[in-house]
Amino acid sequence: MDITRLFTTHRKLLLVGFLVLILIFITTFPLYGGAYPTRVLTTILMYAIMAVSWAMFSGATGYMSLAPAAFFGTGIWSMVLLQDYLPFPVIIVVGSLISFALALLIGLVTLRLKGIYFTIFSFGLVVFISNIVNYVEVKVFHTHGRYLLLMDRTMLLYTMLGLAVVTVLAIYFIRRSRLGLAMQSIGGNEEAAEHMGVNTTMVKVLTFAISAIFMGAAGVVTAPSLSYVNPDIAFSLSYSFLPILMAVFGGMGQLYGPIIGAVVFGYLEKTLKAQFATYFMLGFGIILVVVILFLPNGIVGLAPMLRDKLGGVISKLRKGGEAEQHANT
Repeated sequence: MDITRLFTTHRKLLLVGFLVLILIFITTFPLYGGAYPTRVLTTILMYAIMAVSWAMFSGATGYMSLAPAAFFGTGIWSMVLLQDYLPFPVIIVVGSLISFALALLIGLVTLRLKGIYFTIFSFGLVVFISNIVNYVEVKVFHTHGRYLLLMDRTMLLYTMLGLAVVTVLAIYFIRRSRLGLAMQSIGGNEEAAEHMGVNTTMVKVLTFAISAIFMGAAGVVTAPSLSYVNPDIAFSLSYSFLPILMAVFGGMGQLYGPIIGAVVFGYLEKTLKAQFATYFMLGFGIILVVVILFLPNGIVGLAPMLRDKLGGVISKLRKGGEAEQHANT
C-alpha cells in the first residue's frame, strides 16, 4: 500500500492524532514558553475561532459577511461593562448570548437581502455600532476608553483553548446535521433549496446567530489581554477582514482549512505588525487577491490539485513506457 492510499484510508485517524499532538503542545506550552509566546498562541487560537465561525456561515451559504468585528467587539465591551460585577466565566456566557441576540435581530432584518446588499449592510453594521458605543462613552460616561482588569495569561490561554475546542466540535456536528445540509443547499442553489422545502431565511438567520456566539465569547476572553480599549479598538475592522483572509487562505472546504489560515496569519499578524505597521494590511490584501486568483480552494485545495497533476504526469510516463516497451517487443 503506497503512502497516498495509506493517507486516504486512515485520514481521519491521522487527523485526530495530529489534533491530539497539537492539544498536548498547547497545554504544556506555558511550562517552557515565555509571556510573549503565550500571548501569540492565545491570539492564534482567537483568530482560529473567528475564522472557523465565519466560514461556518459565509463559507456554507455563500453570503459574504463583514460583521465579525461587530460581534467580537460586543464580547469585548461586555467584559468592559461587567468585569466589576460578574465572574469571568459568567461574562463569557453573557457576552456570547448578547452577540447571539444581536446577530439574531440583525439577521431577521437583513438576511432577506442577497449578494452585495447584505455585504454592504454587514460592513455598515460594524461602523454603526462602533459610533453608537463611542457616542455613549463620550456623551453619557464622559470617557474615551476603559481599562480592564489584568488576568493571568496562562489562564487566558487555557480558556481560549477550551473555547476553540468547543467551537470546532460544535461546528463539526452542525455541518453534519440537517441544519448543515440546509446551509450547503443554500450555498449550492438557494432557489432550488426553497423549492425543496428549506426555510432558507430561518436557516440563514439561525446559522448567522450561532456563529456570533463563538465570536462574542472570543471577544470576552481577548479583552483582558488588551489592558485598555476604546470603541475603535474593540470594533476594529481588522477583526472582520483578517478572519476572512485566514478562512479563504486556508480553504473553506474542510473544517481545518480556516485553522491553518489562522495559524499562518495569526503568527504573522502578531510578529510583523509592530515592524511593518504601514504595509501590513496592504500585504495581507495582496495575498488575499493572489489566493483568490490562483488558489480558489485555499491551501487545503492545493494538495488535491498537485496530486491530480502529478497523477496525470505519472500516467503519461507510464503510458509512454508501455508504448516504448510494446514497440521494442
